[in-house]
Amino acid sequence: MAHFAKIENGTVTTVVVVANEHEAYGEIFLNDLGLSGTWKQTSYNANFGKRFAGIGDTFDGENFRTAEPEGNLGFDEDSWSWIMPEPDQAPE
Repeated sequence: MAHFAKIENGTVTTVVVVANEHEAYGEIFLNDLGLSGTWKQTSYNANFGKRFAGIGDTFDGENFRTAEPEGNLGFDEDSWSWIMPEPDQAPE
């Protein structure tokens, strides 16, 4: 099964499963079903982009990125994840 993410204003709003026989033309197939919009293929094993798309993720035209968490210190391109501050350590 193939997975496709609907992109609206750079954000993933829906993720659907498409039968393998429709994978090569998934966006056309989904639009023909009446699910109009921009659809990009995504995969669990990163064959399409660096991560599997989830609702609320952003799409930069090539890769999906998790939604930006509040309080992050930036984005690490190597690990493809947000950098979060270390939790405060309670004094002993």
